[in-house]
Amino acid sequence: MLKTVENFIREQDLIPAGSTVLCAVSGGADSIAMLHILYRLRDQLDFTLAAAHYNHQLRGAESDRDQRFVEQFTALCCGEHRLARGDIVPAVRLYTGSGDVARQSRLRGTGIEETARDMRYAFLRQTAEEAGADLIATAHTASDNVETILFHLARGAGLRGLGGILPRRDNIIRPLLTVTRRQVEDYLRLWCLPCMEDSSNDNDDYTRNRIRHQVLPVLEDVAPGFAARLVNTAALLRADEEVLTDQARALAESARVQDGGLSVSARAIAAAPDPVASRCLRLLLGRLWGGDQNCGAAHLSALLRLCRGTSPSAELYLPRNTNARRSYDRLLLVPRIGLIPLEVATLSLPGHQDCGPWHISVQREDFRGQPQTPWDFWLDGAAIQALTVRPRRAGDRLTPPGRLGKTVKKWMIEERLPRFQRDALPVFDCCGQIAAVAGLGPDRSFVPREGQHAWHITVSNIE
Repeated sequence: MLKTVENFIREQDLIPAGSTVLCAVSGGADSIAMLHILYRLRDQLDFTLAAAHYNHQLRGAESDRDQRFVEQFTALCCGEHRLARGDIVPAVRLYTGSGDVARQSRLRGTGIEETARDMRYAFLRQTAEEAGADLIATAHTASDNVETILFHLARGAGLRGLGGILPRRDNIIRPLLTVTRRQVEDYLRLWCLPCMEDSSNDNDDYTRNRIRHQVLPVLEDVAPGFAARLVNTAALLRADEEVLTDQARALAESARVQDGGLSVSARAIAAAPDPVASRCLRLLLGRLWGGDQNCGAAHLSALLRLCRGTSPSAELYLPRNTNARRSYDRLLLVPRIGLIPLEVATLSLPGHQDCGPWHISVQREDFRGQPQTPWDFWLDGAAIQALTVRPRRAGDRLTPPGRLGKTVKKWMIEERLPRFQRDALPVFDCCGQIAAVAGLGPDRSFVPREGQHAWHITVSNIE
């Protein structure tokens, strides 16, 4: 299995020489195997390794048990190592974090699994910056990939969904994507490595568990080797998807900025084959929505009909307060209405307050090292006695934790925040100093120390 993973990393160029990799470790079999394999491959592949564990606080004592286990395993099995030639490879440093997922799920009105994933990845991204890591490794296996593909197939999906989990997306890599769960278990037995079992994996209330326990065994019985063949099929579909997306990207690059949105030739989109045209529209919406391309098939079909229609001034309402308009031969994707103006206001500390299009919640809490996110962050309670919310101003600067300072305008451009939204994002002002900006997060000067009293601020859109 070690050689299989090494070959996959080399074939996909997942870990360039000189990289620093942050390994996400839950304590389960897959992540323990990945940590151990990457620990053994550091010298051959010439990279630095760190590890991170996030406690979701969902399973009480069991969650705390998993964290203690990961701490002990990393200390005992991933320590300093001397190579045969005499060089010393340093021990793997472990970073830990935690968050009350259930509470955040209630505050956000989102599902437990979605909230847990968002909070975990926010922690991993922040930790990667702290550790100087170029890459974050997650322990998705071929078995996870099969379950994902079947889940997408059941819900209805195109090539992108049926391509399954990508070996790499941005700075997230999946080194175990070609090995099965059974191979992972065999590896742990071979090396006598312990792991922790998550009791929720046995709960068939979760769709993925039902696919794992009830659907896959039947398919393997009907067609032995089904999982391996499906993984190979997914790789072929991903290659097809890449070709179509490249063609769509070339078409989308012809769009220009106009009226706070995007303008593109409706005729060019109408003339493209459906698979290319729909991908082009998805790319354009992703550009307008700050990188999020999550648009339903029904809306994409309606957009394509708009491009192929004969009315020179037809209009279509889209999610996220967006309009699609025909202006003769041009398709305009623009904000439907301007955002509610943001006026200067003094926040209640603690309290809840509506400011323009935003709902701002401020609560007094002890800071326990929770991950700071652009919309959910903690500010130093001792340094802030009063906090004002206002729109951004020319020259405003922000220095996020672990990053260099820049103007707020440059950060908003770099973080791809929608242009029409930028003047309506709340700037948190403490006696003339910027403590945080919604959508960008806190300034490092106002980040509290662990155990310190802090203001926990959550910013959400008013629906």
